[in-house]
Amino acid sequence: MDIPYGLPTKHKISSCEFISIWEVHANDTYHVTKREGFHVPGIFITYEGNGILSQASETNVLQSGTYFIVQEGVPSTYHCQNNDWKFYFINFSSLDMSRFLELPINEVVSSGKIGLAMQKCEHLIDLLIEQQLGYEFTASILLQEILLLFAKERHAATTQQHQELNKIIIYMHKSIDKTIRVDELIAMSGLARTTFFTRFRSRTGLSPSDYMLKLKLESAKVSLETTNLSVKEISTNLQFYDEFHFSKLFKRHYDISPSAFRTK
Repeated sequence: MDIPYGLPTKHKISSCEFISIWEVHANDTYHVTKREGFHVPGIFITYEGNGILSQASETNVLQSGTYFIVQEGVPSTYHCQNNDWKFYFINFSSLDMSRFLELPINEVVSSGKIGLAMQKCEHLIDLLIEQQLGYEFTASILLQEILLLFAKERHAATTQQHQELNKIIIYMHKSIDKTIRVDELIAMSGLARTTFFTRFRSRTGLSPSDYMLKLKLESAKVSLETTNLSVKEISTNLQFYDEFHFSKLFKRHYDISPSAFRTK
């Protein structure tokens, strides 16, 4: 049995395309002035030492273990502090993805993912040197992976999405043709019963039983559209009590009976 998985229209955003990357080992002689600002957005990823970035009346210290996304068109100067500043700087086409991922712009952000970001930057540089088939596409993918790396870190630190339920939800999606008892899910989660129900509803907006019913009905809908299986066969495959019970639930959910939906 199948359920279609896809992105809702509202999640479509402009692509973020890679333009260039610099790996800089700077000393006190390093000083850059951008009187008209950066021509395109970019991100500083500092992994050693300190740098000073001034924009208008604001001065930011780019310390080791931080990143800083700059907006284009803001007059800027930046230089090394204490004779030691090592960083990557990546130019890219648009801030749309950064804003969509709720990454701070023109703000110093500390990160525990700088080491992983460095690995992706080195991979990116190697890719641009080798220039193998399709490297232009892979470069943009690596840039997006870096932005996602930082965004997921912030999301995990600020959200209450109860990541421990991920394995439970995936298991439910992959088991729509089975009868699953709630007690089985609770045991898998390792949580107390009340805690499990509270967190599951917080995560999905539904109880475990209602969530599973929703999955089964979505699968039934696809089967009615794409197969010649009878209503009885579909209800049996999805472990409903019988076809009448299935039809009643389907009509309650979609305001139309399974047979009428197929005809329509």
